[in-house]
Amino acid sequence: MKQTIFTLLLITCIGLISCRKTSNDPNITQYDQTQIQNYISANGLTGMKRDVSNGDTSGIYYQILSQGSTTGAPLDYPDSVAFVLTVKSFDGKYVNTDTLNLAHFDGLLGHISFGGPVLGFTKGLQSAIHDIIKYRGTRARLLIPSRVAYGVNGVGTGSSSNTGTRILGNQCLDYYINVVSNVTAYDDYLIRDYMKRNNLSGYTPIDTVNKSNRGWGLTYKVITPGTGTDVLSDASSFTANYTGKYLNDVVFGSTATDAGTTGTTNLSSFTIASIVPGVQEALKGQKAGAVVSMLIPSRLGYGKAGTTGIGGNVTLHFDFTIGTVTNP
Repeated sequence: MKQTIFTLLLITCIGLISCRKTSNDPNITQYDQTQIQNYISANGLTGMKRDVSNGDTSGIYYQILSQGSTTGAPLDYPDSVAFVLTVKSFDGKYVNTDTLNLAHFDGLLGHISFGGPVLGFTKGLQSAIHDIIKYRGTRARLLIPSRVAYGVNGVGTGSSSNTGTRILGNQCLDYYINVVSNVTAYDDYLIRDYMKRNNLSGYTPIDTVNKSNRGWGLTYKVITPGTGTDVLSDASSFTANYTGKYLNDVVFGSTATDAGTTGTTNLSSFTIASIVPGVQEALKGQKAGAVVSMLIPSRLGYGKAGTTGIGGNVTLHFDFTIGTVTNP
């Protein structure tokens, strides 16, 4: 009886081990190929091509959705590149469609696989931009094999049943990627699209580079004019209620998170110099009691570096209600 139980346990262990591919498994290439072919079939995908740029070795499948300009030199690893993306694992347990916050990259092409603010920055993505996408302004869909994604170990935290925090081992990835040709123009597109989707009107666009009011840069609206006597300037300190949101309307900061409550008796304190450039520009010249709404391009927010919890190249929506203004 004991021998029978031991034999069954041994067979079970061998079965479990054999089901798990390893990075040294000579069949991992075929395993990924089967995953991708099954995924294409199950999702009715058409127009997907296999990457043959380096002798058909990457195993990546792709579809160019919109071709960027090919007049310049193709992207090389020392070049700076900016992109936004969505990514999901083939098993559907990891999905990131947050292109308005953390699914951004702005840096050297050769540094993409060093990591990023989302789990989806991989060696396969890096090589696909270099070998397949090649030009800024190109949008594409990429199916990346697990061996050039996160391999046998996967990435993230939590158990295998977690959704949204972990990519399991041997999971191929499905990307939509937009390699941005001009971050300023992309910010402008996002702001205009946000205004259209939310039926916003009465906002004034300010060209913060040339001051020619050409329709990009800071875009703001004074909802309620101030009635105080002191005017906000570079040297001012002030109190205010505020809300900061991404352009998907998810709130990332507010008076409530700063002070625990909202209301005129629970204002947060600021100096003009302590806030991001876009907010500075919108608030200077305002008085106590003013209510100002502003849409801020990334270069006037937290730039390509971002800040804690906010990705690089992220456009923002702020609403401020000024409580008091103090000038030296």
